[in-house]
Amino acid sequence: MKISISLAIASVATLLFATSGSFTQAAPVAAPEPTPAAAPEPTPATAPEPTPVADPEPTPEAAPEAAPEAAPGASAASGQTAVIINATDYCIFLPPKYGGDIAENEDRAVAFCTKANLPGAPNARVLPAGFIASSHYVVNSAKGYVQITGRIDRSKYGLSANDGGGQYDLRAPVGSKMTGYNAFVQLTEPDEEIFCIRACKTKSDCPVNKSTYGCRKVIGGDYS
Repeated sequence: MKISISLAIASVATLLFATSGSFTQAAPVAAPEPTPAAAPEPTPATAPEPTPVADPEPTPEAAPEAAPEAAPGASAASGQTAVIINATDYCIFLPPKYGGDIAENEDRAVAFCTKANLPGAPNARVLPAGFIASSHYVVNSAKGYVQITGRIDRSKYGLSANDGGGQYDLRAPVGSKMTGYNAFVQLTEPDEEIFCIRACKTKSDCPVNKSTYGCRKVIGGDYS
């Protein structure tokens, strides 16, 4: 009987120990793994501020060349636009320098007029006194052209007696024009002391493909 009670007490004790867990060793608590520190986000590199570039210094323009030497008795101005107004008010082209060769100056000849400041001939020079020895003015209303033929005194502009002359037209002198007309052709022959000029509404009336033919064949007219 005592043994049964002892066993019962032992069973109860065992049950109490099992229930209370007094004799159960606590399971070790795992230490929390350290949270890895987040890598700092890289600070974006600040782009260096551009070094301001100074505006380039403007290149100084070259000084214009001096105007060609004017002939005695001629104005100092020069231009490439001629005009034929009537029998006494008109212009022709000549070399820019006194005594210049006609053909050698085909690209750079300038306008010389019988009077200063003729309308339609800006900056033209004035012909030397006595250079035009005679002139004959003709108007062809049907074809729309005007012409002047005549004689020159080559000595008034220092032209050479050995200068066989040459032709000027819209192609040369460079930039040349004839106010009020679409074309012109001019031949000057110092050796023969004659000149001729025609201004045309229709280009075919001013033939420019006969430069070696001379005034009398290119522009018929009075050369007395």
